[in-house]
Amino acid sequence: MKKVAKNLELLARQAILVIADILLINASYFLTALLNNGSERMSEISPMLLARALPVTVLFLVVYVLFGLYSSIWKYAGINDLLRCCAAGVMGGLLSVSVDKIGNAMDWDYMGNFTASFYVSSTMMIVALCGGFRMLYRASRYLYHTNAMLQRGRRNQKRIMLVGAGDMGMLMMRELEANEYRWGRPVVIVDDNPVKQGKRFSGIPVRGGTDRIPEIAQKFEVDEILFCIPSVSVQRQTEIMNIAMQTDCVLKKCPTLMELNGETPDIQKIRSVEITDLLPRPEVDLNVDQCKYLNGKTVLVTGCGSIGSELCRQVAKHKPLRMVLVDNYENNVFSLYHELRRIYQDQFPIYIRIGSVQDIGRMREIFEEFHPDIVFHAAAHKHVPLMENSPCEAVKNNIFGTYNTAKVAVECKVKKFVILSTDKAVNPANVMGATKRVTELIVQYFDRHAPQTQFAAVRFGNVLGSNGSVIPIFKKQIECGGPVTVTDPEITRYFMTIPEAAQLVIQAGSLSQGGEVFVLDMGKPVRILDLAEKIIKLSGYVPYKDIDIVFTGLRPGEKLYEELTLNEEMAGRKRTANNKIYVTPPVEFSDQKMEQSLKALRRATPDNVRDLLRQIVPNYHENPDAPAVE
Repeated sequence: MKKVAKNLELLARQAILVIADILLINASYFLTALLNNGSERMSEISPMLLARALPVTVLFLVVYVLFGLYSSIWKYAGINDLLRCCAAGVMGGLLSVSVDKIGNAMDWDYMGNFTASFYVSSTMMIVALCGGFRMLYRASRYLYHTNAMLQRGRRNQKRIMLVGAGDMGMLMMRELEANEYRWGRPVVIVDDNPVKQGKRFSGIPVRGGTDRIPEIAQKFEVDEILFCIPSVSVQRQTEIMNIAMQTDCVLKKCPTLMELNGETPDIQKIRSVEITDLLPRPEVDLNVDQCKYLNGKTVLVTGCGSIGSELCRQVAKHKPLRMVLVDNYENNVFSLYHELRRIYQDQFPIYIRIGSVQDIGRMREIFEEFHPDIVFHAAAHKHVPLMENSPCEAVKNNIFGTYNTAKVAVECKVKKFVILSTDKAVNPANVMGATKRVTELIVQYFDRHAPQTQFAAVRFGNVLGSNGSVIPIFKKQIECGGPVTVTDPEITRYFMTIPEAAQLVIQAGSLSQGGEVFVLDMGKPVRILDLAEKIIKLSGYVPYKDIDIVFTGLRPGEKLYEELTLNEEMAGRKRTANNKIYVTPPVEFSDQKMEQSLKALRRATPDNVRDLLRQIVPNYHENPDAPAVE
C-alpha cells in the first residue's frame, strides 16, 4: 500500500507540472503578442493563437518528455537541469515555427503569420516561465525542509565548518543537504584561495584562510570541522589539521577522490581525524616498478604480527607466485590467511606454516618444502621493558632466530633475504636494541660468506598502531577514564604508519645488492607528550582537565630520544633511487670475533648476557637515567 501511495503521489506531482507547463506555454504566447501588438490588435490575434494552441502545446510537451524534464527530481535541481530546460524550450520554439509554416503552406486559414521577433520573444518567455517555475518549486521545497528542521530544533543541530571550497566541498554540501542536514549544517567555509574569500559558496560564506580557523570557528560557533581538501599534499593537510586542533571542535575528514573511485559520494565515508593524520611525516610514494621483483616469485614472511601482516598485504598486491606465512602464534596468521584469501581469491596460493625461528630444524623443513625466492624476516621480540626482564629470550629469538633463518636461506639458495631492524639498534640502551644491532651484523656476515643470496636490513622507527605501541595504550587509558601515562615530558620518537613502513621495506628489498643497512626517512621526531595531548583531544576530552597526563619516569632500557644512523655510518650514508630510503655502508667487524661471540651467547645467562652483547656491540650502553631492571 505504501508503494502504491508513493506512486500516486509521484503521478500527482508530474500532473501538476504538466498542467503548469500547458498554462505557462500558452500564457507566454499571449503575453508576447500583447507586448508586441498592444491590446487593440488582440481581438485579431487571439483566434490565431487559440487555433494553434493544441498542436504547439502537444509539441512542447513531447519535447519536454524527450529532454527528461518530467523524470528529474526538481527538489534537487541544479545547473544541469536548468540547462536542459533551456534547451527543451529552444527546441520547442523552433519546432513551433515549423508548425506555423506547415499550416500556412497547406493553406490552413487559422494559422497566422508571426514575425521573427515574436518567435524569439515567446521562446525566451517560455524558457523563463517554465524554468523559473521549476526553480521556484526547488526553492519552496528547500524552504519547507529548512523550516521543518528549524521546528525540530535547530539548537541541537551540529554547526559545520568546511575546509576547502572546491569540488569535494560542493559534493559534501550536497550530500549533507540530501540527508536533510541530519548530520549537521554547513555554516561557514575557509579556503586559502584569496579569490574565493569574501564570496559565497552555494549560499555559505567563505570567511578567510586556514590560518584563521580557530578565530572563525569561535565566531560562527562551529561544532565540527570537515576537511574537504583531498588534493592538498599530506604535509599541508597535517599543518591545517594541527591548526584546527587549537579549537574544541570535532574534526572529520571526507573521503579522497581515489577512495570514492567513481562512486557517488556517501556521507557514511566521512571519518574522524585520527592521530596518524596529525603527525608530520614524509609522504610515501610507492614506486610500483621497484616492486616488480616480487612478480612470479615465492615469497616467505616470518612473523605475522603488525608489520609482518602488512608486509604480506603489500606483497600480495604484486602478483607473487605463492606466499608462505610462518609464525609460532596461530591466531594472527590464521586471521591474516582468511583476509588474503577473501581479497585475492585464487590468484595465487597462500600457505601457513606454524613454527618458531628458534627451531632451525623446523625452518629447514619449511624452506625445503617451498624453496622461497625472497624472504622477509619480521619475527622478533620487540617490547623493550619485557626484553630487559628476559634478556636471554631476546637473544634466542632475535639473534639466533635470525641466524637460523639466514643459514637455512643460504642452504636453500634464497635470492633475497631482508630483515626488519629498528632505530633502537643505533647506540642501543637496551637488550632488545642490542640484539637487533647484532642481527644487522649477522646479515652482513652471511652476505660476505654467501654471495648467491643478497642480504639486507631495513632500519626504521616506531610504527603507528602496532601491537604494544603507545597509541593503542593511550586509547585504552582514555577509555578507562585516564590518566594517560607518559614516561618523560621531553621523550621523542620517530613514527611511521604500518602501510608506509611495509611499502618502503619492500622497495628497499628491490634496491639491495647485498650487505646494506637501509634506513627509512621517518621525518621529524614527535614528542610523546604532544602525541598524548592530541589523542585526548581527538577523543573529545580536554587534556589535564577531563583526562590527566601523568609522568612515570623512563622505563628500563629507555632513552629520551632515538637515532636512525650510527656515527660510523654517517659519512657514507647516501640516498637511494627512492628519496625516502637511505643506504649506509657496512661497519667493519671481525668475522672470527663474531663467530666466537655468538658461540658464547649460546651459553649466556641472565648474569652475563649484557656483557657478552657488548663484545659484539661496543656502543651498547644502558641509560644511566633509567631505573634498574627488577
